[in-house]
Amino acid sequence: MVGIHLKTLIFERSELDHLVETLKRRDYKVIGPLLRGGAIVYDEITNTSSLPIGWTDERSNGKYRLKNRDDAVVFDWTVGPQSWKRFLFPPIQKIFATHKRPKGIDLPNTKKQPVQETVPAKYAFLGVRPCDLHAIAVQDKVFLGGPYRDPVYERKRSGNFIIAVNCRQAGGTCFCASMGTGPKATSGFDIALTEVLEGKRHYFIVEVGTELGGEVLKSLKCLKATDENLAALKEICEKTTQQMGRSLDTTNLKSILYQNSEHPRWESTASRCLTCANCTMVCPTCFCATIEDVTDLSGKQAERMRKWDSCFTLDFSYIHGGSVRASTKARYRQWVTHKLASWVDQFGTLGCVGCGRCITWCPVGIDITEEVRTIRENQS
Repeated sequence: MVGIHLKTLIFERSELDHLVETLKRRDYKVIGPLLRGGAIVYDEITNTSSLPIGWTDERSNGKYRLKNRDDAVVFDWTVGPQSWKRFLFPPIQKIFATHKRPKGIDLPNTKKQPVQETVPAKYAFLGVRPCDLHAIAVQDKVFLGGPYRDPVYERKRSGNFIIAVNCRQAGGTCFCASMGTGPKATSGFDIALTEVLEGKRHYFIVEVGTELGGEVLKSLKCLKATDENLAALKEICEKTTQQMGRSLDTTNLKSILYQNSEHPRWESTASRCLTCANCTMVCPTCFCATIEDVTDLSGKQAERMRKWDSCFTLDFSYIHGGSVRASTKARYRQWVTHKLASWVDQFGTLGCVGCGRCITWCPVGIDITEEVRTIRENQS
């Protein structure tokens, strides 16, 4: 994908159904937002009636609530507890399996041929927010950017069609503008939508990011965007930027965190932290994992599973003799410093995209932007 917009079009709200149908005809499994369990989550959709039409969300420290609107806006929410990571880097992933046979044990060639699963040939992601686009790009660097590429991630990532949605409003814990990751999508998508509701007219401004995106749109009734449409797009994005619920100053942030590893704020925050790992589970870029080997009761089959893990768990840094990070202070400091400092050394980018999920789903409402601000303003 490229970040160059080939052209800007518009289509009416009714064409959104045709877009989903077109992708399904191209053998994509369309994944989009839907309401489930009092939250907006991502799962397979067959048509746009499944989308959270007329719903928005309210987010603050340790709080998330859905609220019904008085209109039929489709994408007027921010981000829920899930991210697209769960499809590309699943919470539980079989690495390989062995079977005991009369003549020996079957061992897969895991280096060249990882365990094959019944998976769709390709995903189409509908409703990807700009912050999550950047999160996918970050995980691309983690899993595909070095000399050792993750074959499972590579297989799931290959052939994706991404439909981004620019944000019409910012959430109470959003700070993507500070991180340069939103609220407008600039790259990493095939098409990007901006929803516009003007009186009785409901339409989408469509920015085409790839040749494939333009090809898919040929099946829809599109018109060329006018200057008025482009002005509306600019106004929506500028308004959303001004609505950010949080901010984070990234100036010299890496050196500040490295130089303040013994700042008293770490201990103060640790006294509140439950080490529940919620922040890492909802984070769209965290990639810590553990490996588990299991066998059946007969001893004839064994499986190796990769599961999400967290640097907040005591066992995560356990080696002979004990855990490297035995205290809550050490584990919280590790997470923040990795996200905003050592991640840059490893991958050349920050590990935070400003989505605010870690603030929203922290049971005690710890705010990473507040913690960093306090350390910056009271450097030891």
